[in-house]
Amino acid sequence: MAILYSTETAGFGTSPVSPPRAPAYGGRVKAIRNVITLASQTTSDAIHLGVIPAGAIPLPGVLAASASLGSSVVAIGTNSTHGSNGQLRAAATFTATDTPTFFGVVAGIDDTPYSSDTPIYLTIATANLPASGTLVVILYYLQP
Repeated sequence: MAILYSTETAGFGTSPVSPPRAPAYGGRVKAIRNVITLASQTTSDAIHLGVIPAGAIPLPGVLAASASLGSSVVAIGTNSTHGSNGQLRAAATFTATDTPTFFGVVAGIDDTPYSSDTPIYLTIATANLPASGTLVVILYYLQP
């Protein structure tokens, strides 16, 4: 049986062993938590969720809502004016209620650290958000 290694643990298969690189291995997990009161925010709005610092690697995030977002399509990323508005969560509806749901686009959560402090936004692509309810968005990232 062959022993295979991930990108982060490849050094374990060398002699002498080279230590895994942080932050992808052994980094500290940090979180940015957002509570958004739903109030018919429109497709021209982008909601600022926080800033992931330079050197950090994004991880899958979590969405939870007290009410279905219905036909509203939302994306999470660095906004179209700064990069890809779907970098961390591709534009899609979110209809689950009271069910925390993970999100993450592999290309956005790979092992590439951000080169600079990076603001993250929730972009409303199609249909206004509901007039009432609460949306919680949690962003996680690894930091050395």
